[in-house]
Amino acid sequence: MKIKRILSLACCAILSTVHSPGAPTPWSITSRIHIGGDGGWDYLTIDPETSRLFVSHAKQVVVVDLKTKSIIGSIAANGVHGIALAPDLQRGFISNGADGTVTIFDLTALKTLTTLPAGKNPDAICYEPTTHRVFAFNGGSGTATVIDAAKQKVIGEIPLEGKPEFAAADGHGSVFNALEDKSQILKINADTLTIDERWNLPEGSDPSGVAIDPEHERLFIGCRNRTLVVLDGSSGKAIASLPIGEGVDACVYDAVGKRAFASCGDGTMTVVQQSDKDAYVVAEKVITEPRARTMAFDSKTGTAYLPIAKLGPMPPATAEQPKPRPTILPDTLELLVLTAKP
Repeated sequence: MKIKRILSLACCAILSTVHSPGAPTPWSITSRIHIGGDGGWDYLTIDPETSRLFVSHAKQVVVVDLKTKSIIGSIAANGVHGIALAPDLQRGFISNGADGTVTIFDLTALKTLTTLPAGKNPDAICYEPTTHRVFAFNGGSGTATVIDAAKQKVIGEIPLEGKPEFAAADGHGSVFNALEDKSQILKINADTLTIDERWNLPEGSDPSGVAIDPEHERLFIGCRNRTLVVLDGSSGKAIASLPIGEGVDACVYDAVGKRAFASCGDGTMTVVQQSDKDAYVVAEKVITEPRARTMAFDSKTGTAYLPIAKLGPMPPATAEQPKPRPTILPDTLELLVLTAKP
């Protein structure tokens, strides 16, 4: 395993929003989809072929038909964090942070098939299509549980040596994961279940979101030092660093529009335009709502979806919860629907 240190960034941060000729027109919140219910949220995932959106919501995954903007079903979960989809197998996978398990469900019928053990607090989860394996990244135990998606069984566990955040597969046999406490990006071989590369970001980067441009092998890493770092997915070389908002969580890449998005807890979404594989510019900083930190993007319709809810008072800090979060008011969860002007 090679260890490579990124000593400098190849592109200086751009300090202002840019609207150049040919750049995307301004984005805005154009509608909202009411989800309701009780409890919080985390990841959300789109199945572009069926236009279904899978939204984590406390003890269930809520399924939304994006054509009708209505809820069409749900799958039981337990402290759900993420959802991975394997359309070729007609299966979905849910990481249950509360009880350390992964739920497997039928992607068409939306019915639970089985539940498998994982590590402590499985969080990010992704499907690697060439090996038909699912990787559940356990935030509490610093490992990745590997599942044979076709056989529906656990086949291994990978020590990560850090606290994992978002993960993404490139479709060519590699899975990338961000270690937030180590400011590292891991490149995992999905076949051998080994870490092929461990790339160090600048100290204090605190990476969270991970998205991939598979055509050009470019990674988009949303870091909580308010930067979006673009890496070469083959060498780990830093290509660019661009300014984003405070408290980033998710990043996505739109292959149709050649752009990356970073959703941030300060109520902003940064749009980064790609003109070629090594040229990037901040096209827009969109105002969303505070704590709209996770997102999914539908490249077919050019639409972004960000969950948000109304918040109650902040509870006092305790020894068990030194960094408490505000309470979420019942029946207020909704999806912000963002599109660009035609």
